[in-house]
Amino acid sequence: MLNRFHRKAKGYEKIFCAAISIFLFLCIWQAVVSFTKVGLVLTGPVQTLSALFRSIVQPIGTHTIEGHILWSLSRVLVGFLLGSTVGIILGILMGWFRVVEAIFRPLYEIIRPIPPIAWIPLSILWFGLGEPSKYFLIFISAFCIVTTNAYAGVKAVDPELMGAARMLGANNRQVFSTVVLPSCVPHIFAGLQIAVGASWGCVVAAEMIRASEGVGWVIVKGQEGNSTVQILVGIVAIGIVGFVLAVIMRAVEARLCKWSVRGK
Repeated sequence: MLNRFHRKAKGYEKIFCAAISIFLFLCIWQAVVSFTKVGLVLTGPVQTLSALFRSIVQPIGTHTIEGHILWSLSRVLVGFLLGSTVGIILGILMGWFRVVEAIFRPLYEIIRPIPPIAWIPLSILWFGLGEPSKYFLIFISAFCIVTTNAYAGVKAVDPELMGAARMLGANNRQVFSTVVLPSCVPHIFAGLQIAVGASWGCVVAAEMIRASEGVGWVIVKGQEGNSTVQILVGIVAIGIVGFVLAVIMRAVEARLCKWSVRGK
């Protein structure tokens, strides 16, 4: 009972500290805009948040802000799921099978440092200007991160645990399923959490490719129209949704991996 009370108290403490930090940031932002020349090129938080709330009922282009968010989320969902699935499979295979590692790791290490935005010209050539090119950019963003973490998770498995399992009569398949996979799950979830944030951030670059909706489109159109407010509305929307996605991923991890929860 006492431990439960302490956990709740810590939770409330984190929420309180987060609220204070956000409030202080908004105050500093408003002060800088109000009392310096930065206000000539940047709108304050009051004006930005007012525009954000108005965009909930007043369309920007053909959709309200929540419509643009849903469009972006649908693109992120497809690219993230594909990239994460392929990344988990390739990372685990490279970590477990030396032949797979020898064949695929050199190619992967060449692809990994390339930023997703550098793939835009090729994605247009390969997939055209429609949705597949956007899915591809988000796929690359998630794939590289998840693959790295899955591979590192397999390599980080304690050799003594695998040796003990083999001494008890386990074959390679049993060692893999009962020791390796459970041990690398926390690494995979860490990669998924980073990847979902990177995929959501990549949506701006993805929606630069002939989009007519989405949060990235809101920012690009704000740039074309020299509307700082619209740009900031898109940026704030991306930040809020990204934060919510991170919280959801941590909640899923805590639910599925109660035996190994990071960040306590």
